[in-house]
Amino acid sequence: MMLSLKKRLGVKGAVGARLILMDDIPKTIEEAVNKYPYLAEYLNSLSNKPRYMVNLSLELKVGEETSVLYPLGKGIFIHVFKKGTEGKYVIIEPPKPPAEILRAVETAVGRLVDEKIVGESPFEELINLYNMAKRKKIFKAKNLNEEYLLYHFLREKVGYGFLEGLLADPYLEDISVPGAGNIFVYHRIFGSLETNVNIPGEEIDRVLRSIAERFGKILSYSNPIIDIHLPDGSRFNIVFGEDISLKGSNFTIRKFAKEPVSIAHLIRWRTISAEAAAYLWMLFDVGISALICGETASGKTTTLNALTAFIKHDAKIVSIEETPEVNLFHKNWVREITRLHTGSPVTMFDLLKAALRQRPDYIIVGEIRGEEGKIAFQAIETGHPVISTMHAGSMEQLLQRLTSHPIDVPKTHISSLNLAVFQARIERDGRLIRRILSINEILGYDPNEDRIVFLPSVIYDPDADSHDFMKMSYLLENTVLRFRGWGRDRIQDLYEELEMRKEILKYLSEKRPSYVDVFKTVIEVNNKGVKSVYEAIKEGKTPWLD
Repeated sequence: MMLSLKKRLGVKGAVGARLILMDDIPKTIEEAVNKYPYLAEYLNSLSNKPRYMVNLSLELKVGEETSVLYPLGKGIFIHVFKKGTEGKYVIIEPPKPPAEILRAVETAVGRLVDEKIVGESPFEELINLYNMAKRKKIFKAKNLNEEYLLYHFLREKVGYGFLEGLLADPYLEDISVPGAGNIFVYHRIFGSLETNVNIPGEEIDRVLRSIAERFGKILSYSNPIIDIHLPDGSRFNIVFGEDISLKGSNFTIRKFAKEPVSIAHLIRWRTISAEAAAYLWMLFDVGISALICGETASGKTTTLNALTAFIKHDAKIVSIEETPEVNLFHKNWVREITRLHTGSPVTMFDLLKAALRQRPDYIIVGEIRGEEGKIAFQAIETGHPVISTMHAGSMEQLLQRLTSHPIDVPKTHISSLNLAVFQARIERDGRLIRRILSINEILGYDPNEDRIVFLPSVIYDPDADSHDFMKMSYLLENTVLRFRGWGRDRIQDLYEELEMRKEILKYLSEKRPSYVDVFKTVIEVNNKGVKSVYEAIKEGKTPWLD
C-alpha cells in the first residue's frame, strides 16, 4: 500500500515538501504558551525560564550560563541551555499520537490513493487525501488534536521523521547521529550541543532506508555507504549497519543556508575586515586565481561562495564539485557535479578537462585534493582564473600538498597562482569563531630555498581581533593597474578607490548584508562606477536596492 502511495505522490517530489502547519511565529512567550499547551507544560518543568527570542543573531553574547528559547514555526520550538562547555539542545514539538492511530491514518489514505485529487504539490495532495479520508470517516481520531495528528502523519510520509525539526532549524550547521542514542548538532551560535532526541537503532535504520528509497538509492549491508543531496542543498552521508559501524548505523547532515552567506555577513561577523574585502573585490574584478585554505569546518566554502559576488555578473562561470555546495546568482553559470556511484564514473578530473573547452571566464572547483589539481593549474596558466578550496593550514603545508601525490602539481607552476587565503576556526571568549588569518600574494617559487615566495597583504591580529592591511599590494600595483591600462602615476588612485569600496561594504554589512543586496551593489558599481555608488550611499540614496 505504501509503495502505491509513494508512486502517486512522486518519490522525489515528496521529499522536497516542507511542513507548513502552524506556521505563524509567536512574537512573545505569552502568545506561544497560550497557543501551544505542550510548550507551557515544558516551561513549567523548568526552574528558570529561558529568554525568548524570535530571531537569533550571530552577535548574540553567550555568557557563562545561557538559556534561550526560539520558535521555528510549525509549532516547533528550540531551547538551548549552555553552561560552561556543556550544552543541551532541546526540541519541543507537537505531542505524537499513538502509533496505532498513525497506522490507521496511513491505511485510510492509502485506500484513496487512486482518487483524482488535485494539489499543487505532493504535500498538498497528501493533505487533500487526509481530509477526504476524514470526511468519509475511514479512520477515527476521537479526543485527539487533529493538527498534531496531521503534523506527525506528514512528518513521516513527506518529511524526514525525527529529523524534521532539526532540518527546519536555520541555525544548525551539522546534524550528527553516531549510532543508537542521542543526536548531536553544531549550532552556528552555541557550537556543539547534545539534543534531547534519543533514537533506537531500528528506528534509525527504518528512516534511513525510507529516505534512501525516496532518492532512488539502495541502502543495504552490501551497499552500506551512500551520499544524498537533499533538495535544500544539505549533504547527507550515511554509513549503514553494525558490521562497519559498531554503534549501529550513523549519518551526518551538513546543512547549507538557502541564500548564501555574503561578504557583508562575514564583515559583520568579523571573519574579514571591510578593507580586506574591498581589496579582494578589486582583485576578483579583474580575474585572479585563488585558493581558500584551512582545516575542516574553518568556513572555506562559505568564504569562497561569498567572494563569488565580486565576479562580474555577466561572466561565464563553470563550477565543478563532488557535492553541490556553491550557490551563485550569475545567470551564465554552468553547474557540474561528479558521478561516481552509478553508470560510467565522471570525476573532477574529467569535468575540469571538459571545462577548458567551454571557454569560461571563471572556473570554481569545490575542493582540490587529487589529480584535478594539475588540470586546475593548467587552466590558470592558459588564462582561465580558478577559485578553489584546499585543506592546508600554512604556506608550507600548501606547497607540500600541491606538489605531493596525488595532486602532483609541478613546483614551477605554483607561481601561476595569485592568492592564498588562510582561514581557521578559533576559540575566543569561550566561543568558536571563524577568522581569515592571512591573505598572501604569491610572487613565485624559489627552487634554491624550496619554498613559495609570497607577500602577506592582510594579517589577522588575535589580540585586537582585527585585520591589518599592509597598505601595499603587488597585485594591485601591477595586475590591476595593467588590466586597467593605467600608468604608475595612478597608483594612489587605486588606494583611494579601495577606501571607497571599503565604505560601500561597511554600509552593506551594517544595513543590507544579504547576498542579493551585495550582488546588486557590485552590478551597480560595474555599471555606474565606484565613485557614483559611494556618493549615493553617503547621501542615503540606494535605488538599486529597492
